[in-house]
Amino acid sequence: MADIKLPANKVQELREVCAKFNHDKGELINVLHAAQGIFGYLPAEVQEIVAEELNVSVAHVYGVVTFYSFFTMLPKGKHPISICMGTACYVRGAEKVLDEFKRHLNIKVGETTPDGDFSISCLRCVGACGLAPVVTVGEKVYGRVAPEDVKGILAEYR
Repeated sequence: MADIKLPANKVQELREVCAKFNHDKGELINVLHAAQGIFGYLPAEVQEIVAEELNVSVAHVYGVVTFYSFFTMLPKGKHPISICMGTACYVRGAEKVLDEFKRHLNIKVGETTPDGDFSISCLRCVGACGLAPVVTVGEKVYGRVAPEDVKGILAEYR
């Protein structure tokens, strides 16, 4: 795997975030959250900078990144799609909705379309069980989604 060349301005922004948290290793999750906001994901190069700035091992940073499902080491699409697979959503057909997104986009969970527009992920609960099944695209929440709604949802972002 080739090294990723990180933009200098974003690296500087990350270093400033670490300084804002006083380079405190106890703030690792907060720093990683901010780093993911800056870069969109947490490749090895970002994890190395965080480890250096907080004076912790890269292995420790990697362990935190891989433990929490919120963090991703793969770039997400411009319009990240998340399908809730919590109990209420699952029993109301979330799996069929997921299958329809995968079919329309021709990608699997965890992948991004070749044009970088869409990525698909699953999550456990959005906290909107009364609207099950629930799909989010970026920050927008769609409730009571049926497989036949998928094409229209995608059309909003094309």
